[in-house]
Amino acid sequence: MRIKQTIATRGITEYTLNQELASTRIPKAGDVGLFQVLEVDRHSSMQCIDKRSHSIFDGDYILAVFGDRYATSQYEGYVPTEVLDVYHIIGAGGVIGIVRTKNAAWEDYEPTTVKLVGYCCDQEGQVMNTLFRENNRTAFTGKVPNDAKIILSIGSTMDSGKTTTAAHIARGLKTTGKQVAFMKLTGTVYTKDVDYVVDCGADIGVDFSNLGFPSTYLVDEQTILDIYQTLLNELGQNKPEYIVMEIADGLFQRETSMLLRNKAFMSTIHNVIFSCGDSLSVMAGLQVLHGWNINPCMVSGRFTMSPLLITEVTDRMNIPVHTIDHIMTGELNAIFDRKTVPVES
Repeated sequence: MRIKQTIATRGITEYTLNQELASTRIPKAGDVGLFQVLEVDRHSSMQCIDKRSHSIFDGDYILAVFGDRYATSQYEGYVPTEVLDVYHIIGAGGVIGIVRTKNAAWEDYEPTTVKLVGYCCDQEGQVMNTLFRENNRTAFTGKVPNDAKIILSIGSTMDSGKTTTAAHIARGLKTTGKQVAFMKLTGTVYTKDVDYVVDCGADIGVDFSNLGFPSTYLVDEQTILDIYQTLLNELGQNKPEYIVMEIADGLFQRETSMLLRNKAFMSTIHNVIFSCGDSLSVMAGLQVLHGWNINPCMVSGRFTMSPLLITEVTDRMNIPVHTIDHIMTGELNAIFDRKTVPVES
């Protein structure tokens, strides 16, 4: 039997299959299982451990993980609170749950359905769970390795340009030979963003899924801070001078707003870059951020594709606006050296 092992399970190498638990155990986030594809619809491929997207077909077997998902342009999904006969693929990186809502753009598509064949168990017969499985959890201290300058890329919404902005910041910094790392702290497992920033020039890239998290949606605040510290320590081995970091989704998303209002977290940040999709979201988003005592050093994102939208912002606000083409030249690197995030007393 050929099994397509998804990227969410990349830390799983050996297991025994317990099929009896499939009908009795209520799943938890991070629980690993073997699933058979029942009907392919929205998700017709999965990112596997070789990072390639593998097509899936009815009857295929996949190794995947239960998890939650928050994606305003795609699915809202959750780990079920009861045993079910049919589950949904809610993330192409190998996240299984039940869809609650979906964006209207996908109204003609139903979730790809799977059934749980059995749970993957260790030598002691315990269900394998990916959360912090391969890494020691490090308690949050706020200590940044190598005193690296952390540049935080945030956005007004999903798909506002956060990753693209982060990637071009990394490329710009590399023009002057800086040691640059990238971290995606929150989101749903799929390594495209990390891989893209590394392709743009970052020396190393990590995200929450390195620590076994299929997503960070609904994870408690302390755990997210510990994920942050653990990933910081992992990046520290490369002695970065700069760490470009992205937080997924928009300002009002649960984990994003939680982190941005956390004084201990923000005290580790050197600069904030705010990406937006249109001019109005720039103005409204900056108002929200100012209320949280956050003043970005510049704005960028999808809206900068339009000279007209740039003018709408610059005619009304006194904040630097830069396109990704300008950011990637390295001409703005001096801005990143000036800390603009206030230190809380």
